Amino acid sequence: MEQHRADPRPTLGHYLFTMAVLFLLWVLLAGTLRQDELIAGGVTAVLVTLIAGPRLAILGGVRLSPLAPVHLLRYLWVFFAALVRANLDVARRVLSPSLPIRPGVVEVQTRLRSSLGRMLLANSITLTPGTLTIDVLGDRLLVHWIDCSPGTDLAAATAAISESFERHIRGFLK
Repeated sequence: MEQHRADPRPTLGHYLFTMAVLFLLWVLLAGTLRQDELIAGGVTAVLVTLIAGPRLAILGGVRLSPLAPVHLLRYLWVFFAALVRANLDVARRVLSPSLPIRPGVVEVQTRLRSSLGRMLLANSITLTPGTLTIDVLGDRLLVHWIDCSPGTDLAAATAAISESFERHIRGFLK
């Protein structure tokens, strides 16, 4: 059985990041900037972060940098475009029975090192029609693919299925 490297322990930055996100969520849900709401939101954000502290290890994969939000937005754009293309491709295959459907299971190699990064990549692949992540084994993902040409090698499968997702995910996750 393959051993997975544990994510690093969360740093003070990860705790502060979590508190800031929770506080921002509170303010957005409250819909007001009244002082009592801001104080309640701050206290709640601190308490929830402290209670969830042992479970914040997954955030060890987050890159805390000023450009991380830019990379996140780029990833969301690439994901949305891939989602639209994949939906159109699958719809075309369903409506045109003459188009080939060559399902197969391929291994996709990733350079992402954090559990959060691999989970996001696996879910991005699964949410794109025509692909389904079956398992994550170390730095490889097993993916069921609707169009697996005979003799598809690892590099070609990785490029076709996950390269654009991973390139943008690496900007904000390890």
